[in-house]
Amino acid sequence: MRNIFFFIRRYFNFLFFLILQVICILLIVHYSNFHKAVFSGTANRITGTINKEYNKVEYYFQLKKTNDSLVKANEVLYNQLKSAFNLPDSTSKTMIDTIMVDSVRQYRTYSYLHVKVVANSVAAQNNFIVISGSNVHQLRSGMGVVDANNAAIGIITEVSGEYAVVMSLLHKDSHISGKLLKGGETGTLNWDGKEPNIITLTNIPKSAKVSKGDTIITSGFSTSFPKGISIGRVEAVFAETATNNFKIKFRTLANFYNLQYAYAINNLQQEPVNNLLEKVKKQQ
Repeated sequence: MRNIFFFIRRYFNFLFFLILQVICILLIVHYSNFHKAVFSGTANRITGTINKEYNKVEYYFQLKKTNDSLVKANEVLYNQLKSAFNLPDSTSKTMIDTIMVDSVRQYRTYSYLHVKVVANSVAAQNNFIVISGSNVHQLRSGMGVVDANNAAIGIITEVSGEYAVVMSLLHKDSHISGKLLKGGETGTLNWDGKEPNIITLTNIPKSAKVSKGDTIITSGFSTSFPKGISIGRVEAVFAETATNNFKIKFRTLANFYNLQYAYAINNLQQEPVNNLLEKVKKQQ
């Protein structure tokens, strides 16, 4: 302890200069939008690089879980193949289908871009996920992101260099639209910051028929997620005393404790829709 005081006394001027320097930097970053943007981009690249190297070591010890996730993802894809269905013949004669894959590409609305999760948090009030990979240059703010099992996990908020930041569903400012699969009633998702993997669905009227185990999906009322993406299953239903709505607690289908791979959803119609909305706003 005595040596510590001697050290502080000896280098007091230098230490005091460092403290003042840090305070000045914090004030500049806080009150200048330009410096704030530069600092945010630089910090994102530095933390992304550190997390990427750490993730390489962690990845080695989680190969089994990674393989399990890939198997489940492949299963979902295989179940969507035409060969997985045995459709009855509705005609009286045999015909050859001449429709090629190229002829239906014009009707595609969404495409999936695979990415790798290099950082993820679940314990904070505002949690973020950092993703990286060869498809990052195709990502943009506003894209929805799902896990390997096609369950919603968040929306991209920033893209910088080789990394992109995703606002997790476990974020107090995340308010995506969700709906009950059975009844179709639509509400808003909110996380109270208490228990990871447990989220609240609000604004569901008391006339809705909902019970434990019911599935909650994306409503499709935004350009981030298509309709029907799985979000979670109902754990408990509470009637709000001050309103005519239910407060529904549900468990997310995505396991936020073990995110390794994900898919960013590219809405090919997102830009035209956003441009139209901006045009309408300017006219008001």
